[in-house]
Amino acid sequence: MKISKYLDWLIRMIGSALILIAVSLVFNDTIYIDNSYFGFWGLAAVVIIFVLNKTVKPVVVWLTLPLTALTLGLFYLVINVLILKVTDFILMSHFDIHGIIMPCIVSIVLSLMNTIMDKVITNNIIKVKNK
Repeated sequence: MKISKYLDWLIRMIGSALILIAVSLVFNDTIYIDNSYFGFWGLAAVVIIFVLNKTVKPVVVWLTLPLTALTLGLFYLVINVLILKVTDFILMSHFDIHGIIMPCIVSIVLSLMNTIMDKVITNNIIKVKNK
């Protein structure tokens, strides 16, 4: 059971890395991922974003809940951009994100694409694998 749990996580991370690389190709003026080492930096960025989303983001969301409520949820986009900026800081020149407004759009696209991937692709792969 543990092996399939880690394999499920790895499938999701690889899918998210491919989505992040594709979004960086579409929004090439806003987001840059170093393409050396066969997408390693895309996968590293996804793992860092995953860790930040599981550890730091819940605390930040809880602390900014009144501000998020006052802005009718729009401040949540700022939190997503903050996660991307922290990833930019950690990976330095291998992952760059520029601006304020366009990263909000990038974070919306990333969220939508990851949701579609989870609902359509990944869950079907995991269901087939578990049968």
